[in-house]
Amino acid sequence: MSNMSAVILAAGEGKRMKSNKSKVLHAVAGKTLVDWVYDAVKAAGVEQIAVVVGHKADQVTAHMAGKVSFPMQKEQLGTGHAVVQALPFLPTEGHIIILAGDTPLITSQTIKAALQAHEMANNAATVITVDLKDPTGYGRIIRDASGNVQKIVEHKDCTESQLTVTEINSGIYCFEAQALIHSLSQVTNQNAQGEYYLTDTLEILIQQNMQVQAFKIEDDEQLLGINNRIQLAQAECIMRKRIVHKLMEDGVTVIDPNTTYVAATVSIGMDTVLYPGCVLEGNTTIGEDCQIGPNARLVNATIKNDVEVQYSVVLDSEIDEQTHVGPYAYVRPGCLIGKRVKIGDFVEVKKAIIGDDTKLSHLTYVGDATLGKRVNMGCGTVTVNYDGKNKFQTIVEDDAFVGCNTNLLAPVTVGKGAYIAAGSTITDNVPSEALAIARARQTVKDGWAKGKTKNT
Repeated sequence: MSNMSAVILAAGEGKRMKSNKSKVLHAVAGKTLVDWVYDAVKAAGVEQIAVVVGHKADQVTAHMAGKVSFPMQKEQLGTGHAVVQALPFLPTEGHIIILAGDTPLITSQTIKAALQAHEMANNAATVITVDLKDPTGYGRIIRDASGNVQKIVEHKDCTESQLTVTEINSGIYCFEAQALIHSLSQVTNQNAQGEYYLTDTLEILIQQNMQVQAFKIEDDEQLLGINNRIQLAQAECIMRKRIVHKLMEDGVTVIDPNTTYVAATVSIGMDTVLYPGCVLEGNTTIGEDCQIGPNARLVNATIKNDVEVQYSVVLDSEIDEQTHVGPYAYVRPGCLIGKRVKIGDFVEVKKAIIGDDTKLSHLTYVGDATLGKRVNMGCGTVTVNYDGKNKFQTIVEDDAFVGCNTNLLAPVTVGKGAYIAAGSTITDNVPSEALAIARARQTVKDGWAKGKTKNT
């Protein structure tokens, strides 16, 4: 393919989404609608791309900044009018593909095949089409007796006989650049909507004996447009199925694909097992031989090989090999967790560096802390890191043993190999290999409770 450029239409208001956000910025499988279209176009080999903006243009331009040019459609006067705004941003020679920014399921393979067919046939225009069981709302492809494309008629402008046609317009077109420029100059708004339809260019070209063909595909799911939250959920379901199937083809075991949610930006190594209820989001990377779930949520997490995460949440953190997390653990942002670490049940860690072979077995909070290797944090231990205004650091060095129900009042350092007695509140540094006991002595008063038992 040679000299290809693209226009992505993203100026519409999208009223049926009922949202304060631009329709094309709603997400499917962790990527916005317009990003799915943009990435498909790029993967098909198209380099120069214009995104036509209008409604909530500031949101779209901020999101896509640095990637594309932004023609502005100030008035919503139809698709033909939108493309006219893009013409000054495009080459006047070569070929132009036009797509809607709300069709996230279109694949790069389909785009590339359509462009190749368009160029090889030397068409003035090519429209991607598909047959639908229920074509309601879509423009119909009207052919002559020989099967040649005559025109596209929008649903609201169809006659009764035209409404019976099941081949519909996808809204994706390939044009020879000069043919597009020439035909757009002749489009009028004489229709039920009073708009300038891009589809009218095809009839204009045909009437002038220029070649227009349809490129029909079999997979109608690719052409699903997103106009409301119901269609957004439908696209999510389809995309999630694609992603999970690809993972399984690449050697990942997914116990129940119907309850496993993996964003498009996630990568997973082979022989990893995803149990039901997994939600994997953002730039999450999972290594080989891991067990994730059941019911685990990982966001922007880096998980090395042979890690187990059960019934837990991991956010913006890194977990090294052979570490066990959960059940019911909460790894908050900024954690670096070493090899063979145990982050047990009802443990919370935040902005913590945790060395190899360290154990936080249960009911422990470690925040703004650095723990060395082979440290034992007893049940109920808390790093007291916040004084109401500022956060302070706790350091526990290699081989230290912290007994149950200990408070470590930061800033404080527990030296290498030190022991802290259970129930202590540590306010001062503990030297290496020392024993720290910071609790009141037990006092027993015999007979004190006699006669004080309440009646029930």
